[in-house]
Amino acid sequence: MHAVTLISKPGCHLCDVAREIVDTVVAELPEGDVTVEELSIAEDAALHAQWWEKIPVVLIDGDLHSHWRVSADRLRSALTNR
Repeated sequence: MHAVTLISKPGCHLCDVAREIVDTVVAELPEGDVTVEELSIAEDAALHAQWWEKIPVVLIDGDLHSHWRVSADRLRSALTNR
């Protein structure tokens, strides 16, 4: 099982696109294989300090997977080949 964390902020167009990609890829995988959590830099000062220049950020199992642009193919590969 993997945990995907999307770090975003309200009103962020790239975050909306990243969310759609994450949702689509996760929906293709067997149910229960991946959990998804979304955190907002607007609600967490530590996240804001660490990631504000790079959102959206996708973490897999706590490790940086991507920032700014999310590739469905790359995300799919990372979640199925780990």
